[in-house]
Amino acid sequence: MNDNNPYILVLGASIVDIFGFCGRSYVQNDSIPGHIKISFGGVCRNIAENLARVGVKTEFISTLGDDENGKSIFEHSKKMGYNMENSLILKGESTPTYMAILNHQGEMESAVVDMESLNKMDQSFIDAKDEIFRNAEYTIVDSDNPELLEYILKKYGGKSKFILDPVSAKKARKIRHLVKYFHTIKPNRFEVEALCGFKIENDDDLRKAGKFFIDQGVKNVFISLDADGIYYVTSTGEEGKLACGEKIEVKNVTGAGDSFVAGIGYGYMNNLSIKDTLKYSVAMSIITITHEETINPDMNHNIVEEFIKNSTWKE
Repeated sequence: MNDNNPYILVLGASIVDIFGFCGRSYVQNDSIPGHIKISFGGVCRNIAENLARVGVKTEFISTLGDDENGKSIFEHSKKMGYNMENSLILKGESTPTYMAILNHQGEMESAVVDMESLNKMDQSFIDAKDEIFRNAEYTIVDSDNPELLEYILKKYGGKSKFILDPVSAKKARKIRHLVKYFHTIKPNRFEVEALCGFKIENDDDLRKAGKFFIDQGVKNVFISLDADGIYYVTSTGEEGKLACGEKIEVKNVTGAGDSFVAGIGYGYMNNLSIKDTLKYSVAMSIITITHEETINPDMNHNIVEEFIKNSTWKE
């Protein structure tokens, strides 16, 4: 435990998202007037930024190329207040990039994905960052690289407490055998089904899934039920559902899960109760979806606290 200067470590992808929005009907083999938007993404990068925005000391280890996109992400991390200095910087390679063309109705016509560099992080790199992993209070990971994840979990399982965001049901299936190594998991219904191997159709199924995870050694289970809130169960016997009772104008749901995980991190680092941690997490996710950006540029601790205070909560 790093009592002197505790921090959360986030490990995962940083991605540059480039979207071309057509101003009129899409036509192949032609230049189309419109506008182009460039933003920084990646589930774990989003989590790291949200953590920093609410005042949590955050180390973020990612993979970047030494191109202009990588430099921009690195500079942005300094501005936001999370540390990327221990990341893998690949000489002569490009930063993971996703480029899509959307038609005038917002539907994707085509996309190019450049993610090769994500596979370049290996065990020797992890070994070189031993102290960072060993001293992290909590470590947040996704399920992108099952083999490397298994190595990390087995090596540092007794040192740092691991939090899993499965990211997708497809990826979750590949790490079913690793669930026992996690302190906390935050799957949605589909990811739960992938991890448990059975359908989630009612509350009894939720309880069955919760018991499945707790029996394997997971301490806290938070299952996202979308508009129905969160089902939670802990190894100490706490169980229930929590949802915000406010009517919300949704503008973009993309980053809701990322900010929710950041809220969990905030609650843990500030010794909040499970219910208060969940309120903080739900508040962050709702604040996120009320803005067009994946990360609400106004996100900060005071706004979250104000939202919690002024909202009704259903248990």
